[in-house]
Amino acid sequence: MALTNEDLLAISHLLDTKLDSRLKPIENRLDKIENKVTNISLSLENDIRPSLNTIERCYTDTYERYKDYADKMEAAFFDIELLKKVVAEHSEKLQKIS
Repeated sequence: MALTNEDLLAISHLLDTKLDSRLKPIENRLDKIENKVTNISLSLENDIRPSLNTIERCYTDTYERYKDYADKMEAAFFDIELLKKVVAEHSEKLQKIS
């Protein structure tokens, strides 16, 4: 039995219809997932990014304030070590005197 062009077109149409009906739920789920991802992305944009920008500004401002004092801190540490030695020497001298 040979199939006519009309038979083949009808079979093709049936297969297309069946395929469409099976793909529709998948497309719907993908649309929902896409919407959720978009909402998460918007949430990140609107909620988290401003917070990160604020934190970044805070750290940048702090860095700018303290970078100028970096070499002064090294000198201060040296001075503190020197003071410790002098205080220790003076303490020894005072104990010998008393």
